[in-house]
Amino acid sequence: MDWSGLRAKIAKQGMRNSNVLAIAPTATISNIMGSSPCIEPLFTNMYSKSNLSGEFMVLNPYLVKDLKKRGLWNEDIQKRIKYTDGELESLDEIPVDLKRKYATAFSVDWAWLIDAAARRQKWIDQAQSVNLFLGETDMRPLSHMYRSAWRKGMKTTYYLRTRSASNIEKATSEVVKEMRGITGGPAAAKVFSAEEKLACSIEAMRNGGECEACQ
Repeated sequence: MDWSGLRAKIAKQGMRNSNVLAIAPTATISNIMGSSPCIEPLFTNMYSKSNLSGEFMVLNPYLVKDLKKRGLWNEDIQKRIKYTDGELESLDEIPVDLKRKYATAFSVDWAWLIDAAARRQKWIDQAQSVNLFLGETDMRPLSHMYRSAWRKGMKTTYYLRTRSASNIEKATSEVVKEMRGITGGPAAAKVFSAEEKLACSIEAMRNGGECEACQ
């Protein structure tokens, strides 16, 4: 590597916090800002969120914005995204480039996440909070995953997240009936109360948008 430019910059400006660099999880802040909690892909494009105001759905606002630009956002596609728990791979209506852009942490091979974290680790003095993701709790890939992290020199990992903890409730509808062959039978219908819709709208307005999940 050519370090001459960096040497000149440090000689002129110095360094700040040169030996205290760490990457910590910021779950609360990320909820406010609409980003992922750490250096990793979003775990889903649609999830259920609960607070004192009630329970409501949260959609990836950037995905919704891109779909609206292409004239693809409608009630039908919203229900399909909800039924697949935010995964886009099986939805033929969504273009391939958007599927790649909004690939979730569950749809990206865990080996890539570990490899990226291991490469970052070289430049981090303390540690990084790396969340790992598995679609199902199978001990064999779980063992391979953590051994791979150890072999690549990672100092630590953070939470292990599985898809079962992130599944969202699906309403009984024509979309559900149509997609039974993909993911199984329908679930009980979810009817949002006026209070839940109000809480959802307020939460969306705080993030500079409108609720797209339960209207």
